[in-house]
Amino acid sequence: MAVASKTRNILEALVKEGLFKWLLSKRNSFGEEFEEFERSPSAGRNWIPELSPVGNIVVRRCSKILETSSSELQESFNAEASDSIKQKSQYARNFSEYCCFRALALSTQVMGHLAYKKFGRLTFDMMVAWEAPAAASQSLINLDDDLSVGVEAFSRIALAVPIIANVIICENLFEVITISTGGRLHFSVYDKYLNGLERVIKKMKSQSESSFLSAVRSSRGEKILEVDGRVTTQPVLEHVGISTWPGRLILTDNALYFEALRVVSYEKPKRYDLSDDLKQIVKPELTGPWGTRLFDKAVLYKSISLSEPVVIEFPELKGHTRRDYWLAIIQEILYVHRFINKFHITGIEKDDALSKAVLGILRVQAVQEISPSNFVHYESLLMFNLCDQLPGGDLILDFCKYVKFKGIRSGNPSEARLLVGEVAVGEISLLERAVKESRDNYKKAVLARETVDGVQVDGIDTNLAVLKQLLLPVMEVGKWLLSLVYWDDPLKSLVFCLFFTFIIFRGWLGYAFALMLLFFAIFMVLTQFCNQGRPVDEIKIIAPPPMNTMEQLLAVQNAISQVEQLIQDGNIVLLKFCALLLSIFPQASQKFAVTLLFTALILAFLPRDLGRCWRFGGRVVGGDLNFGSAVV
Repeated sequence: MAVASKTRNILEALVKEGLFKWLLSKRNSFGEEFEEFERSPSAGRNWIPELSPVGNIVVRRCSKILETSSSELQESFNAEASDSIKQKSQYARNFSEYCCFRALALSTQVMGHLAYKKFGRLTFDMMVAWEAPAAASQSLINLDDDLSVGVEAFSRIALAVPIIANVIICENLFEVITISTGGRLHFSVYDKYLNGLERVIKKMKSQSESSFLSAVRSSRGEKILEVDGRVTTQPVLEHVGISTWPGRLILTDNALYFEALRVVSYEKPKRYDLSDDLKQIVKPELTGPWGTRLFDKAVLYKSISLSEPVVIEFPELKGHTRRDYWLAIIQEILYVHRFINKFHITGIEKDDALSKAVLGILRVQAVQEISPSNFVHYESLLMFNLCDQLPGGDLILDFCKYVKFKGIRSGNPSEARLLVGEVAVGEISLLERAVKESRDNYKKAVLARETVDGVQVDGIDTNLAVLKQLLLPVMEVGKWLLSLVYWDDPLKSLVFCLFFTFIIFRGWLGYAFALMLLFFAIFMVLTQFCNQGRPVDEIKIIAPPPMNTMEQLLAVQNAISQVEQLIQDGNIVLLKFCALLLSIFPQASQKFAVTLLFTALILAFLPRDLGRCWRFGGRVVGGDLNFGSAVV
């Protein structure tokens, strides 16, 4: 009783200091549980001094789910965890993770757990407690505002619930659902996402259990994931050759079905397989009337089982959002089956892989319900689509195969780890590290691509101005060489000729070329050393004045005329060369042949022999080099 009285006094002091005024004033779940916790006779035993008040309340909820006490959970953690996990600086966070993961592992075994309002509140409060777990970190939370969490807290807690997220798409999912809230996740948005997820899961179950396509689905046990074309305002068109039919499109976890619409009913569905290895190709396609390629609103399906490809069009007035959505989910099913076929996965592991693809599609549908206008990049939420884009994505899938989708073990097997789903207490898994590195490399590649796209400009005149500015150093070198050729400065031209004559006769042309390459390498190294990460000065281009349509047409005509003149000059040179080779003009051909002969002799013999003489101090005698008594 003395301990309980002492703990009660501490809690009352905290209330007087204002640390819990936000709880009691807003009368939320934290405030109610704190009052209940304060009145509990076991408050002294179950208060963990290392944890913040929010952390203590979350641990208390976990203890109720596990039917134990907070103190017993702490004793279990101290006994099971290694010394590295129990370090003082990380003790509060790791202990919170331990309690949360154990509670979630038990809670997720209940069917339909997403439907319970308290489950969403529990997981969100776990994220709040994860951000400020220690007693000293409670002040980091802005208690007067609506609580929100960041990407790290979401990633750690949500990964313990496979329906909510997985390690590969977790950060992308967080970015999508927090677009409107500035990168912080509020409970209202999180609750909408969970409710949307629950609705699409029920929708999938009801469609799969109905008699819809039961004749073709029953033998394979296929689940219906999406249906389109049932509303006249959003039709789906199938193009095969020159024929076009409206109809209904159905995607299952094994195939794509299309039912052509006749007068009052649908025809027998056509099946386009996605599970077998038929060298399928699924990609965006252009369509239009009479075979023209005008509208980017279709998906092409091609396989060795079809005599000609099938094009499925999703007409809409603006954009191609429907097409992008269907393209992404069709490719997700195709990619997961490629993964299954590549590694010959069967049984439970095959069902697990399919469930990951199916859950990804359901998450996309849930996100569409809460932010239909902001979300465009559907493939970023689909695990197998994303791995197809990420650098090293195939290696990530290989790693998933090796761990059999059952959680990631530590790189140090000598230490015990508590694994729940795809996360381990107090550490980042090998898969998480691989995904993070691959995502960073992908961002660098995207940045490089954007840099390239950013320097692309429109207009012939503007591009010519850019090209002229970029070639300015080369043009200056060319002008300098021309001035030497024309002997504008006789002294410089003479020195240039003597210098290169010396190099040629000494046989140093290869060394000169190597020296030039070495100069460029040294220049780049010195430039990097001198800049030390500072941004490079931008190249300033003086843009030509804007031209109207008539001026642009005249500029194009002028450019075409110049190109035509260059082609004519080239043709004349080639005709003259042919005339010399065929001796159409005998006198000119004889002079040209003699010139070629002397040039060949000079290149073949003169530099080599003179170079030898110069190097060895000998002289040419009868074609040999005579060095006193030695003859070479």
